[in-house]
Amino acid sequence: MGILHLIKSIVSYCFVKVHLEILRPLIILSPMELGSIMHFLQDKTILVTGATGFLAKIFVEKILRVQPNVKKLYLLLRARDTESATQRLHTEIIGKDLFRLLKEKLGTRFNSFVSEKLAVVPGDISQEDLNLEDPILGEEIFNQTDVIVNLAATTNFDERYDIALSINTLGVLHVLSFAKKCVKLKVLIHVSTAYVCGEREGLILEAPHHFGVSLNGVPGPDIDMEKKKVEDKLNQLREEGAIEHDIELAMKDLGTQRATMYGWPNTYVFTKAMGEMLVGTTKGNMNVVIVRPTMVTSTYKEPFPGWIEGLRTIDSIVVAYGKGKLVCFLANLEAVFDVIPADMVVNAMLVAMVAHANQPSDIIYHVGSSVVNPVMYLNLRDYSVRYFTEKPWINRDGKPVKVGKFTILRNMDSFRKYMYIRYLLPLKGLELVNAASCQYFQKMYLDFNRKIRTVLRLVELYKPYLFFNGVACFAHRFDNTNTEKLLSSARQGGVETELFYFDTKMIDWEDYFINIHFPGIIKYAFK
Repeated sequence: MGILHLIKSIVSYCFVKVHLEILRPLIILSPMELGSIMHFLQDKTILVTGATGFLAKIFVEKILRVQPNVKKLYLLLRARDTESATQRLHTEIIGKDLFRLLKEKLGTRFNSFVSEKLAVVPGDISQEDLNLEDPILGEEIFNQTDVIVNLAATTNFDERYDIALSINTLGVLHVLSFAKKCVKLKVLIHVSTAYVCGEREGLILEAPHHFGVSLNGVPGPDIDMEKKKVEDKLNQLREEGAIEHDIELAMKDLGTQRATMYGWPNTYVFTKAMGEMLVGTTKGNMNVVIVRPTMVTSTYKEPFPGWIEGLRTIDSIVVAYGKGKLVCFLANLEAVFDVIPADMVVNAMLVAMVAHANQPSDIIYHVGSSVVNPVMYLNLRDYSVRYFTEKPWINRDGKPVKVGKFTILRNMDSFRKYMYIRYLLPLKGLELVNAASCQYFQKMYLDFNRKIRTVLRLVELYKPYLFFNGVACFAHRFDNTNTEKLLSSARQGGVETELFYFDTKMIDWEDYFINIHFPGIIKYAFK
């Protein structure tokens, strides 16, 4: 059902009618002292949370490949014990094709090198002290860690509220508390998302969120209240004897309700925003840098072009189209969508790490493309049509899939009409036939009804991204003044900019999508 793939991922953005040169001078940045990234990484010890995640793997591979003299990378993995964590390391991290170049470079020394440089840490950021059960290992990390990179998160828009709150919000609190015990810590990099901006219009500045301040005029969230809401709801459901499926749905609904009440469109960005708020209220004198990437796509250059893991954001649309299942597309084709290759995000993180190590900072970096090198949905459509026309996907039967035109839906009215004619009318007809045949088609009817209700639920969940003020666009772009300043300082300060590149102006989007990203999706994500 192509519409289901579409609704899950599509996010459209409109051009911002704001004169950037007027706003940018209002942001005052202190000078940054930079130097060689390679020199900084030498003999450093880094703790990485969320180590099995997409960006985390690229981060780990980059350091091991370019600076083998790094001292140690502690990888926090959700696991029962060291044995389970080690198994996850081999199957979910170094076993990936991402590490192919490093394996080729080291040959038979690869396993010994990995054993020397990577240390798995069974733990869980949703628990206090990261749930470390080995006190000796804990003391070792406290005494040795120079940098912490917090990449742990659940990125599901429709996540259970209890889970999202425990990882994306309270997890930040636990990481900060842990970091305060690290005696050598120079900087903590907290990776968030640009979409913590919620539904605000205009130019989104690299500015913090605060507790007590919402996005829609009501009093802002209070972390203790949100925890109590979750606890009360869970207790109520258990007292009523609710089954696990019903508890899951209730927790998802609660997250959506709390998010929309405060002005955020979904549980994911709401809990990530609260995580950022906790950084502001609890970091104290700690040196913390917040990095907010936009939609992260496959690697641009390193370790090789096009590596990706799973379907990410717009990729669901591309896959649905390539498989001949995309029957409609919800977007303003003139709208900008903000994408950034994963290796550029990692490079920006590494440069920010060096720029702010041992230098007090309270800074946020947007890492994206919508301001300096925008790409539109019109481009994405044209690139997709061209690519899959010239290089059709070969299905399991060994036959090429022919792609064609698809319906463009520009607003909610056109979507409702489309759904009514294509799905709801046939569903009503099936309901009548089922009743007349003494429920002979009951299974078919229930299955069809379930799929349609799922689509309608997802539309409500993603509607703020799909349609803003009735049109298919989201009226904002992400200012990157701080990131441009970081880039300028890197060029002037001895950073190996050819190796740690993150200037999106260098991207030719047509070449990237047709020759890098789409082939990468087909190789790693088409199933």
